[in-house]
Amino acid sequence: MVSFSKLCTSYSSSRDGRRGDTSDTTPLLNNSTQDRMFDTMSVEIEQLLAKLTAVNDKMAEYTNAPGTASLNAALMHTLQRHRDILQDYTHEFHKTKGNFLAIREREDLLGSVKKDIETYKSGSGVNNRRTELFLKEHEHLRNSDRLMDDTISIAMATKENMTSQRGMLKSIQSRVNTLANRFPTINNLIQRINLRKRRDSLILGTVIGVCTILLLLYAFH
Repeated sequence: MVSFSKLCTSYSSSRDGRRGDTSDTTPLLNNSTQDRMFDTMSVEIEQLLAKLTAVNDKMAEYTNAPGTASLNAALMHTLQRHRDILQDYTHEFHKTKGNFLAIREREDLLGSVKKDIETYKSGSGVNNRRTELFLKEHEHLRNSDRLMDDTISIAMATKENMTSQRGMLKSIQSRVNTLANRFPTINNLIQRINLRKRRDSLILGTVIGVCTILLLLYAFH
């Protein structure tokens, strides 16, 4: 288990050390060797854990055999101790193996992305220029769509506000009409006041007209 853990640690360290190296001549033999060693050691450790599990099972069968009642407490303590050790080894193995596989998968993914980037950079200048123009045009189209969406949203909000205001005005008018119908005396009084205002306006207009005519006649004579 210690050797297996050191192998995983050295694999991670070697990957980190070569992460900044972009040379195409970087040797890959070390990584392949470590991968093979990892697979071999994983199989060996799994076999050893299986054997240790079988030993624990045999110990459990022995503790349950007749004639071991006097030594049952000591045997159960020893069996429990070996079970804890097996559990610790199994947990440590799966944890180390999972970390190693996660590191290898991440590095493989980063290597693939780096390769794609290098392939893109190695393209011709004309293709890169066209790609940049296409990207700019795409960005302009996205900005235009965004502005249109904003304009439509503002128009819809304005329409909703106008509809709401019209509803409020209709509600106020209906309430006023309801009050007027509910109180006919007040309605009659309001009508009389309006008639008197009109009559006073007519009288005042007539007086002003007559005075203006008299002033004009006086001025010309």
